[in-house]
Amino acid sequence: MNHVALLFALFALASCAGAPQVHTSPGKPAAPATLQSLVPEIDAAFRKWQQEAHVSGLVWGVVKDGALVHYGGSGVQDRESARPVNADSLFRIASMSKAFTALAILQLRDAGKVSLDAPAETYVPELKGWTYPTDDAPRIRVRDLLSHVGGLVTDDPWGDRQQPLPEADFTAMLRAGVSFSRAPQTAFEYSNFGYALLGRIITNVTGRPFDDYIRVEIMVPLGMASTGYEVSNAPIERRALGYRWENEQHALEPAMGRGVFGAMGGVQTSVKDYARWVAFLLNAWPARSGAEQGPVRRSSVRELAQGLNFPRVLQREGSGGAKPCAFAVTYGMGMNARTDCELGFALSHAGGYPGYGAYVLLMPDSGLGVFAFANGTYAVPGQPVTLAALALQRAGLVPVRPLAVSAALDQAYQIAARMYAAGNLEPGKAVLAMNFLFDRSADRWVREFGKLKQEVGQCDGGAPIHPTGMLSGDFRWTCERGAIEGELLLSPTNPPGIQALRLKAVPSH
Repeated sequence: MNHVALLFALFALASCAGAPQVHTSPGKPAAPATLQSLVPEIDAAFRKWQQEAHVSGLVWGVVKDGALVHYGGSGVQDRESARPVNADSLFRIASMSKAFTALAILQLRDAGKVSLDAPAETYVPELKGWTYPTDDAPRIRVRDLLSHVGGLVTDDPWGDRQQPLPEADFTAMLRAGVSFSRAPQTAFEYSNFGYALLGRIITNVTGRPFDDYIRVEIMVPLGMASTGYEVSNAPIERRALGYRWENEQHALEPAMGRGVFGAMGGVQTSVKDYARWVAFLLNAWPARSGAEQGPVRRSSVRELAQGLNFPRVLQREGSGGAKPCAFAVTYGMGMNARTDCELGFALSHAGGYPGYGAYVLLMPDSGLGVFAFANGTYAVPGQPVTLAALALQRAGLVPVRPLAVSAALDQAYQIAARMYAAGNLEPGKAVLAMNFLFDRSADRWVREFGKLKQEVGQCDGGAPIHPTGMLSGDFRWTCERGAIEGELLLSPTNPPGIQALRLKAVPSH
């Protein structure tokens, strides 16, 4: 994966002033937006990008609440036969393959066969002879390879051309050792070599080629029957051939076969298959009780979002003339994780490769995923994917799924309302945490309740609390002369008690 292309696609997104908009006639009330009402302009944004990027074929999909709710395509699979792209067209997705490798490692960890904190040389003996760059350098852990903090140098585009490297040649390379960029665990540095090593770990631990293990244990159970690592196994009439735009014309890129570096970028898939993968990933949120429905536990899928705390502060332009959106991003395990100023918590990854480009954006708290594949060298469609997500969000079509109110929080909230109505702590005396009266005396609370009532009067405490966790939430009460805005926080004890209650009067004007 070309790292410059990765950063550009991930963060240097164009201003959303050109994003899809819902147009209405002057003087008429706007009709409620629907996905179908946004489709024409979302699709137009993808086609515009395709033309400007000189990409022969482009396909895109929108997944919401476990289903592929929209598919679009433009252009051709190959320029010789001019076969149009469709939802079954097969594209290489380059570094978006890394999430499959990462999840396979986590699956093996769940089975007790791999430890993330073990030195990688535990599973790949050739690494024991490596010379590290400093005397105090720690040995590379499996976890370090997952999050690109192993000290290995950024290896684009060298790594991309290693795709078909045979196992024996990789073994010889490992025995010869590597040139380090830095000591492990000191900084993020993107490494395709590191993910090839993860593939070797899968092979050694399972006794099966890494790609066979991932395909049989993860892809097939998800119904991804057309997805795999060896392009020649797929019928030519379904394959999107890769092209490089060079000297103002398209040149066919050679198709690279299956090799050890496929663990970092070798997956070939279609919109229909990849939508199943996206739906599976998004199904891991929110955390909940109930039966597992996939080949890997929901809690393990959520680990893909866990970075190693080497954040990069980046920026993209805000939508509609808004101030630039600055945010920190960390690399988790096969996914970049960030909190975007408009989209909120988001996971994403780009894929850039000789002949191909791809991009995926997931909004786990909303159950939305948008992705696109292109058959152009390092043509990463990050811009139109993000514009589509922003358009859907602005239209109110991807609200954040509300948290459930726990029984403990609901009970404490009702008691808080009764204490305010009574003007003292007596209704809640039995459920106050031990710190509560140390922080503010009972007499002081009587005075505080009285002051608030002077400002806004009695309040209707029947409004629902908005949970921010199972033991915390915020609320707003409508009162006689204004409102009360409040926060409630419970203690970690069993049963939980009220450790903090914060109330603020908002007088009417």
